[in-house]
Amino acid sequence: MCKMYFPVLAAASLTMALLSGCAVGPDFRRPAPPTVSGYTREPLSVTTSAPTVPGGEEQRFIAGMDIPQQWWRLFKSPPLNELIDEALKANPTIDAAKAALRQARENVSAQKGYYYPTVQAGASVTRAHDSGTVSPVPSSGAEPYTLHTAQVSVGYTLDVFGKNRRQVESLTAQADFQRFQLEATYLTLTSNVVAAAVQEAALRAQIAATQNVIQVEDEMLEQLRQQFANGYVAGLDVAAQEAALAQVQQTLPPLEKQLAQNRDQLAALAGRFPSEELKEKFALAALTLPQELPVTLPSRLVEQRPDVRAAEEQLHAASAQVGVAAANMLPDISLGANLGSTAATIGQLFTAGTGFWGLAGNVAQTVFDGGTLLHSKRAADAGLDQAAAQYRSTVIAAFQNVADTLHALKSDADTLKAAAAFEQAAKMSLDLARRQFELGYVNYLSLLSAEQAYQQAVINLVQAKANRFADTAALFMALGGGWWNGPDLASVAQTAAPTGAPE
Repeated sequence: MCKMYFPVLAAASLTMALLSGCAVGPDFRRPAPPTVSGYTREPLSVTTSAPTVPGGEEQRFIAGMDIPQQWWRLFKSPPLNELIDEALKANPTIDAAKAALRQARENVSAQKGYYYPTVQAGASVTRAHDSGTVSPVPSSGAEPYTLHTAQVSVGYTLDVFGKNRRQVESLTAQADFQRFQLEATYLTLTSNVVAAAVQEAALRAQIAATQNVIQVEDEMLEQLRQQFANGYVAGLDVAAQEAALAQVQQTLPPLEKQLAQNRDQLAALAGRFPSEELKEKFALAALTLPQELPVTLPSRLVEQRPDVRAAEEQLHAASAQVGVAAANMLPDISLGANLGSTAATIGQLFTAGTGFWGLAGNVAQTVFDGGTLLHSKRAADAGLDQAAAQYRSTVIAAFQNVADTLHALKSDADTLKAAAAFEQAAKMSLDLARRQFELGYVNYLSLLSAEQAYQQAVINLVQAKANRFADTAALFMALGGGWWNGPDLASVAQTAAPTGAPE
């Protein structure tokens, strides 16, 4: 019996191999990179500089320069490095992305199982009493009787038209999509931490400048009150100064609120609750502005941006699903076999005369389904068209993101230079107005105007400094963040134990 059974299985396996040589549907080809040679219409040059201002160093664009994986270390801020290291270890979005990748890979492995036959072993015990009008089942004619059965069943669906291979291809592309989603999560998290740190530094600088202005305005108010008491100034001047002081004081609480909320954001990014202490603090003076900025070749950007690579894998998965839908319209061919033994007692199992075996082949073709398979195929075609359009949209958005950031960096440098000049001029104007007011050459309204101009100049300068740091970080993010120079996060995710798993 066994000598008959196993040659049949071997013949079935050979038939399977011969019939599984092709897969219907389109074979995926990676889209060609854009043929554009640059990101902006005008050529890039060095940014303007304001060397007398912290953060006003000249920056140079280096075409083809590679990006370090830990690009944030270029800002040379130990507190920033520590906070990002903590965020990468504790932020739950990283754990979620790792788990999504593990899930996608397990789905691939599960689908690959259909490449092989399904083998099931079973045993059963039946106690029965037959009607007297039929022949008794056991040869002894005993009633009631017991049957013990043990058998092995083998089933296999031939992948003649590549349905399973296309499904594996689709799931593999989805796993690669999750891989790039993990890279994007790392990049987004680190960029958000840098942006929040720069924002905190800017807010602290604005608060310090505002507090300094409040102190100066308060001192001026005391002087005016004394001069009013001595009859040197009018009450209108005192009232105007009180209004000016109140106006500046009014700007302080919103800045303090923003700083508190920004600290909450940093705590959350680090995987902490807002009530937990965050020791890291940031100041613009403690950040170093990178002076060499990478500009990735346009043909390489589609290789480096995680969102573009993820969109490509979605396109790949959609392409494979077209093959799955096409294979669903073709015949299904399956093979089955079983081998076993039936006896009245367990001790008689597998003895002479108790064995049985069977082989079966099946071909099934849907003849009528109301158009379900046809429309499913058309839906898969439309899904492929959609994924192709979304991929192109993602590529265009990526190039726009880089171009916008390059424009911003050029504008930031010009803005900082102008803001520094404005602050210096406003300071000189204020000093001159104060001396002239003390000598009685100008009225108080002229002094007040000079004070307000200087206040605005100080705030503008702080914001211009912060924008330069923030947009420099944005460029590293727009170019992909250098993830390809770091460890294989996909392997780390595969070997990592689930965070919520019991020890």
